[in-house]
Amino acid sequence: MGKKTFLAILILCSFQTGVKSQDARSIIIGLDQLLGEGTFFDNHLTGFMLYDLDSQQIRYDKNSHLYFIPASTTKLFTFFGSLMVLGDSTTFLRFLPDGNKVTIWGTGDPSWKYPSLPNPKLKSFLSDYDTVYYSSSNWKDEAFGFGWQWDDYYYSYSPEKSPLPLYGNLVNSRNVNNRPVISPSLFTVETTEKPVKNVQRDWHSNRFFYNPRTYNGRDIKVPFIISEDIFAEIASKDWEIPVLLSDEKLPPDHFILKGIPTKALYKEMLLESDNFIAEQLLLQIADEVHRELNSEKAIEYLKKTYLYDLPDDPQWVDGSGLSRHNLFTPRTMVALAEKIYRLFPDEELFSMLPTGGRTGTLKYNYQAPVPYVMAKTGTISNHHSMVGFLKTKKNKIYAFAFMNNNYPHKASVVRNQMEKVLLYIRDNF
Repeated sequence: MGKKTFLAILILCSFQTGVKSQDARSIIIGLDQLLGEGTFFDNHLTGFMLYDLDSQQIRYDKNSHLYFIPASTTKLFTFFGSLMVLGDSTTFLRFLPDGNKVTIWGTGDPSWKYPSLPNPKLKSFLSDYDTVYYSSSNWKDEAFGFGWQWDDYYYSYSPEKSPLPLYGNLVNSRNVNNRPVISPSLFTVETTEKPVKNVQRDWHSNRFFYNPRTYNGRDIKVPFIISEDIFAEIASKDWEIPVLLSDEKLPPDHFILKGIPTKALYKEMLLESDNFIAEQLLLQIADEVHRELNSEKAIEYLKKTYLYDLPDDPQWVDGSGLSRHNLFTPRTMVALAEKIYRLFPDEELFSMLPTGGRTGTLKYNYQAPVPYVMAKTGTISNHHSMVGFLKTKKNKIYAFAFMNNNYPHKASVVRNQMEKVLLYIRDNF
């Protein structure tokens, strides 16, 4: 090769490299025009990180070191912890047989007659016994999570946690001839003069009521207050076997009754952002590790083992994200997303996450002929976040965390602006 030819090739390569560098800078500048100073996201606290999973490089960063209230994106922590600790199927019960009697301990499994979940094979298990003794001696938690809002107590997204939930610890109210009929049958509903639109419950009791003149006739679910006595009454009726209370401690040597595939819990939690399943999964982690039901212990265990290497120490207090005491940074959320991403083939992972325009909490958002956003959302008043994965037109997969706190708008306004950012990334990266 002559010197002149070699020099020409060198100049051409340098030119092409320069063009590519210029194009890359232009793309980042374009993204900054959507996220940076003077934009919509400059008027409230916003954190954003875009991470190339192939090259393991950060492509864009805005306030990724700051802590945000994550809302339901907290469920990704619960999801990852469950993947690390729980097996392919749940442990539904721990038990100790004694002839035709059996003592049982709950593990936190929420699946018994829970909507959208398969039922464990409990009835066939009980057929070997004529009396069940129920012990909650392994329960070391509270019915509500740390920092939950007190006035959420009668909303279906905030049922009480318990060792062995029945019906998701929810009363089901159906409209029959323009009046509510509720189940389990242990509970009744009475009338009231209060101007309520549907069935509600007293704060401190299982008194359910409705106003016939303002009743809207919708089928709803309302949490009931759980206790050992309430559990025993409901279980006795539902299982058609006497269930008596016991204070026996869980012995080291005992048996377990396996439950349902854990993947069924994960999909329901992630796609529908189910708070109850998230909280009960955290209890199941504690049961598996410590043989007692304590959310705080489960979180501490996970932080010290599988999450010790996160960029910033997560302030993590519950399984669902209902608490405003949860605080995570965007770069920690991206690090968590990468941990999850490395565990599954793309197709399997994305099938469990809400997909823009297709499934779950993103079914009516981020619509496109070819889905490009697969992510967990989180929304509580004035806070909206999304953490997950974005697929570009060049078929590259990026992890991202997009966190917004303290905005004075409706969440839909923030989502619309977020969509502009994600579409730009889809089309240009």
